Amino acid sequence: MPTREMTIVYEVHNGLYVNLTNRCPCACTFCLRQTMDRVGNSGGLWLEHEPSIDEIKTAMRQMDMKKYEEVVFCGFGEPTERLDVLLETAAFVKKNWGLPTRINTNGLGDLVNGESIAPRLHGLIDTVSISLNTPNAARYLELTRSKFGAGSFEAMLAFARSCVGAVPKVVMTTVDTTITKEEEAQCAAICADIGAVYRIRPWED
Repeated sequence: MPTREMTIVYEVHNGLYVNLTNRCPCACTFCLRQTMDRVGNSGGLWLEHEPSIDEIKTAMRQMDMKKYEEVVFCGFGEPTERLDVLLETAAFVKKNWGLPTRINTNGLGDLVNGESIAPRLHGLIDTVSISLNTPNAARYLELTRSKFGAGSFEAMLAFARSCVGAVPKVVMTTVDTTITKEEEAQCAAICADIGAVYRIRPWED
């Protein structure tokens, strides 16, 4: 059986993206990995194995890091599933290149890790982008199919609140093809209450 291509880092726009894991507590109905195995020119994002910190550092050293505007933890899995490796990688990026760092997350990292993780992000992560998806808890579960069940929506909102103050910027996103304009307005109100930036993103972004 052929081994899977190992894409540990890949470029999107002006960022270097880090693919830490394929594990995720959600199976979102709109997730890109339901229908494809890569993003743009990334190469295959299904990992043969989860990369070690040394493999990640080696992959980064092979890139021209000066051309990137930020490093983003986002691949075919939930990056907070490997929180320790994520934070060690972020520290490595800060020490060697001083680049801004971002996590693209489903916001369930507290449930994944069994603790409030926002304090651990302080000083290492500059932006946390959280998939809000919908203003409705029941609809959220339908869309995300989170393994954590009915409490997932409130846990995601609690995580967002805890990130405000712990990191410089908190963004909450919905996908432009999945909810109504009225629901988008409700999401905007949720973000305003939390203190997060609201962003409606294209499906393939």
